[in-house]
Amino acid sequence: MLWEWLVMPQGLKNAPATFNRCVTHLLRSVRDFAPSYFDAVFVHSRAVDGKTNVEVHKEHLRKLLGLMRKHKLYANLKKCILGASEIPILGCLVGRTAYALTQRRSE
Repeated sequence: MLWEWLVMPQGLKNAPATFNRCVTHLLRSVRDFAPSYFDAVFVHSRAVDGKTNVEVHKEHLRKLLGLMRKHKLYANLKKCILGASEIPILGCLVGRTAYALTQRRSE
Protein backbone atom coordinates (compact mmCIF):
# COMPACT_ATOMS: atom_id res chain seq x y z
CA MET A 1 0.00 0.00 0.00
CA LEU A 2 1.28 3.46 -0.91
CA TRP A 3 0.88 6.26 1.64
CA GLU A 4 0.35 9.86 0.59
CA TRP A 5 0.14 12.78 3.02
CA LEU A 6 -3.02 14.83 2.55
CA VAL A 7 -1.91 17.31 5.21
CA MET A 8 1.49 18.59 6.33
CA PRO A 9 2.93 16.08 8.82
CA GLN A 10 3.84 17.36 12.29
CA GLY A 11 7.39 18.34 13.03
CA LEU A 12 8.55 19.48 9.60
CA LYS A 13 10.78 22.54 9.93
CA ASN A 14 9.89 23.86 6.48
CA ALA A 15 6.09 23.57 6.91
CA PRO A 16 5.42 27.31 7.53
CA ALA A 17 7.53 28.39 4.55
CA THR A 18 5.92 25.76 2.32
CA PHE A 19 2.42 26.80 3.40
CA ASN A 20 3.22 30.50 2.86
CA ARG A 21 4.60 29.81 -0.62
CA CYS A 22 1.52 27.73 -1.50
CA VAL A 23 -0.97 30.39 -0.33
CA THR A 24 0.99 33.16 -2.08
CA HIS A 25 0.97 31.15 -5.31
CA LEU A 26 -2.75 30.30 -5.13
CA LEU A 27 -3.76 33.91 -4.38
CA ARG A 28 -1.37 35.57 -6.85
CA SER A 29 -4.21 36.84 -9.08
CA VAL A 30 -5.59 39.02 -6.24
CA ARG A 31 -2.32 40.17 -4.69
CA ASP A 32 -2.85 43.76 -5.91
CA PHE A 33 -5.61 44.23 -3.33
CA ALA A 34 -5.28 41.15 -1.10
CA PRO A 35 -1.69 40.45 0.00
CA SER A 36 -1.18 37.41 2.22
CA TYR A 37 1.12 36.81 5.17
CA PHE A 38 1.20 33.14 6.14
CA ASP A 39 -2.42 32.38 7.11
CA ALA A 40 -3.64 36.00 7.03
CA VAL A 41 -5.02 37.82 3.98
CA PHE A 42 -5.50 41.59 4.07
CA VAL A 43 -8.03 43.06 1.63
CA HIS A 44 -7.71 46.80 1.02
CA SER A 45 -9.85 48.86 -1.33
CA ARG A 46 -10.15 52.38 -2.66
CA ALA A 47 -12.97 54.04 -4.63
CA VAL A 48 -12.42 53.91 -8.42
CA ASP A 49 -14.45 54.48 -11.62
CA GLY A 50 -17.39 56.10 -9.82
CA LYS A 51 -17.75 53.21 -7.35
CA THR A 52 -17.63 53.78 -3.60
CA ASN A 53 -15.04 52.22 -1.29
CA VAL A 54 -17.68 49.79 -0.05
CA GLU A 55 -18.68 48.64 -3.56
CA VAL A 56 -15.07 48.08 -4.58
CA HIS A 57 -14.36 46.30 -1.27
CA LYS A 58 -17.34 43.95 -1.82
CA GLU A 59 -16.03 43.12 -5.32
CA HIS A 60 -12.58 42.41 -3.92
CA LEU A 61 -14.02 40.18 -1.18
CA ARG A 62 -16.12 38.25 -3.72
CA LYS A 63 -13.05 37.66 -5.92
CA LEU A 64 -10.94 36.56 -2.95
CA LEU A 65 -13.58 34.29 -1.43
CA GLY A 66 -14.34 32.75 -4.84
CA LEU A 67 -10.65 32.02 -5.34
CA MET A 68 -10.38 30.56 -1.84
CA ARG A 69 -13.41 28.35 -2.49
CA LYS A 70 -11.91 27.18 -5.79
CA HIS A 71 -8.70 26.10 -4.05
CA LYS A 72 -10.48 24.75 -0.94
CA LEU A 73 -9.00 27.32 1.44
CA TYR A 74 -11.27 28.24 4.34
CA ALA A 75 -11.58 31.34 6.52
CA ASN A 76 -12.19 31.13 10.26
CA LEU A 77 -15.15 33.49 10.80
CA LYS A 78 -14.12 34.10 14.42
CA LYS A 79 -10.85 35.58 13.19
CA CYS A 80 -12.29 37.60 10.28
CA ILE A 81 -12.40 41.38 10.60
CA LEU A 82 -14.64 42.88 7.92
CA GLY A 83 -15.12 46.54 6.99
CA ALA A 84 -12.75 47.90 9.63
CA SER A 85 -10.87 51.19 9.27
CA GLU A 86 -7.92 49.73 11.19
CA ILE A 87 -6.83 46.19 12.01
CA PRO A 88 -4.34 44.59 14.41
CA ILE A 89 -1.37 43.04 12.59
CA LEU A 90 1.63 41.57 14.43
CA GLY A 91 1.03 43.70 17.52
CA CYS A 92 0.36 46.94 15.62
CA LEU A 93 -2.85 48.72 14.72
CA VAL A 94 -2.64 49.47 11.00
CA GLY A 95 -5.04 51.97 9.48
CA ARG A 96 -5.50 54.05 6.38
CA THR A 97 -3.20 56.88 7.39
CA ALA A 98 -1.04 55.57 10.22
CA TYR A 99 -0.07 52.69 12.46
CA ALA A 100 0.56 52.38 16.19
CA LEU A 101 1.58 49.73 18.68
CA THR A 102 -1.28 47.97 20.40
CA GLN A 103 -1.49 48.47 24.15
CA ARG A 104 -0.56 44.82 24.72
CA ARG A 105 2.57 45.18 22.60
CA SER A 106 3.69 48.43 24.25
CA GLU A 107 3.73 46.91 27.76
